[in-house]
Amino acid sequence: MPDPGKVEGAPAPDYPAAMTVRDETDDEEKKPGISWRLRLIIGGLLLVAIATVLVTNRWMSERFTDTTRSRAEVRLALYSGNMLSELQRNSVVPLLLSRDASLIGALASDDFSATSQRLISFQTEIGAASLSLLDIDGKVVGATNRNILGTTYRNERFFVEAMRDNETVFTATQREGGGYDFTYSRAVMQDNRIIGVVAVAVDLMKYERAWAGLQDAVLVTDSDGIVILATEPRWRGLELSQALAVQDPPSAIRRAFQFTADWAQDPPDAYLGGEGVLRTDARVPFRGWRLVTFTAYDSVRERVNTVLAMEIMGFAILLAATFYLLSRRAWSQSMSFQRESAELRMLNQRLRREIAEREKVQKDLAVAETTLAQSSKLAALGEMSAAVSHELNQPLAAMKTYLAGARLLLQRKRPEEAMSSFQRIDDLIERMGAITRQLKSYARKGGEAFEPVDMRHCVSAALSMMEPQLKVRVVRINRSLPKSPVMVLADRLRLEQVIINLLRNALDATKAVADPQIDIGVSVGSNASLTVRDNGTGIADLENLFEPFYTTKKPGEGVGLGLAISSGIVKDLGGRLTARNADGGGAVFEVQLPLLGNKIEAAE
Repeated sequence: MPDPGKVEGAPAPDYPAAMTVRDETDDEEKKPGISWRLRLIIGGLLLVAIATVLVTNRWMSERFTDTTRSRAEVRLALYSGNMLSELQRNSVVPLLLSRDASLIGALASDDFSATSQRLISFQTEIGAASLSLLDIDGKVVGATNRNILGTTYRNERFFVEAMRDNETVFTATQREGGGYDFTYSRAVMQDNRIIGVVAVAVDLMKYERAWAGLQDAVLVTDSDGIVILATEPRWRGLELSQALAVQDPPSAIRRAFQFTADWAQDPPDAYLGGEGVLRTDARVPFRGWRLVTFTAYDSVRERVNTVLAMEIMGFAILLAATFYLLSRRAWSQSMSFQRESAELRMLNQRLRREIAEREKVQKDLAVAETTLAQSSKLAALGEMSAAVSHELNQPLAAMKTYLAGARLLLQRKRPEEAMSSFQRIDDLIERMGAITRQLKSYARKGGEAFEPVDMRHCVSAALSMMEPQLKVRVVRINRSLPKSPVMVLADRLRLEQVIINLLRNALDATKAVADPQIDIGVSVGSNASLTVRDNGTGIADLENLFEPFYTTKKPGEGVGLGLAISSGIVKDLGGRLTARNADGGGAVFEVQLPLLGNKIEAAE
């Protein structure tokens, strides 16, 4: 730890020797009063210097510690986001593989000659760590890692839980070496019976390897507080308090914290290997996991020492000037003070150059951060503009049709009927305003406008909205609605917008069909269900259907946001939007929402 009262590399003035010279001169000149004044001045300067250094050290340490903590929180958010993205990306893979016809056929026929090759092709497209297919007895019959073919996992947790549950399950199993295997698994069904299990391994250890190259010590705990990922392998499988108590960390961890000074943060948040560190943790929105980082204080100490060195340099220069003025009668002592002043000025210049370089780096960093923030704003603005253009296209087309009809009615001296068209235009303007308000809340979760809604009325309102387009083309619309109300808790305008988007896509899908037909049905079971079916060409890519900006339309006909926005709206309403190809041709979109009574019970 550097001494706060000393500047490294600068000659320390020999204060007692200087005072001795002054005392001898005073004895010769018979002026003892000057010696006491000199001592008082020096003593006062030293007291002021010590007080200033202590106060500055405390204040700057707290300030730079807050800065270091803020940067650690930013890094923590980045680590958490990357890990959550990897988990979410792999979570849908078992569902897709469990519905693959070739894998189902292989399990049904016990012919697995091409299974491993097909899984390898899936792995190349999906980017998963490994894929495997197990039969009903837990034996691996297909895998991207051919070395495990024939291995039995009948008693493994991921196989047992997948056989018990029809949904995708996630398991974390500790290996003998201390590491963890993270697996998504799902049962493969045929004729409502389980015929096998598909397993997808998630490689979270790559983040552990990436963190190992950083100065921060990083670990992840599960909902029970057990460490499942860590830059220190000995921490895995232990509780957090036990992991921090582990002594003699490897040299990589010791090098990461070797410059830590405990007095930079009083007291430290935690100790690693006897060194005080700053702790930052955050909740990972996945199964109760938490991400914890430990950051060393070396950068804080370095910046504080720079400021302290400047202060000490200033006081040293002041002392040198004082000695020079009060000791000018002694030429030899004066020359000594001059040499010391020259050396101090050189050191001051070096420090100023270093400070200027640091300030330049900080300015460049600030400019880069500003540029990045502006780029993010422009990207968000572009996405918002595309969404507004997509969502307002339908009302604008309807307004154009109503205006043309009103103009024709006025020319024929039928103002009463024209007023009806103007009233519809006014309703459309209100709806456009509601759409823009909905689009503003696209990036954040809503729910303030939830109210009991009858899905039958939403279907009728959506068909009324689509009336101008339905009049342009001859399309057969079949409605199947129950006689009793189908009540759900939803935002009426957002639910109508979902139905309009599905109808518009159905109209576009039937452009090349000689006898276009669209079937709309509402049914009630455990949930309220709305289906929209067309007799078009079907869906070529079901996997990317709900991705933003994915579209098969020609340029100018769509931007690929309708289904992405609709899927987000349905999810906000507590339901789900699915799509599939119909057996007789065409596509089927289904919206499932909780019934009003079920949703109120769940909320209670």
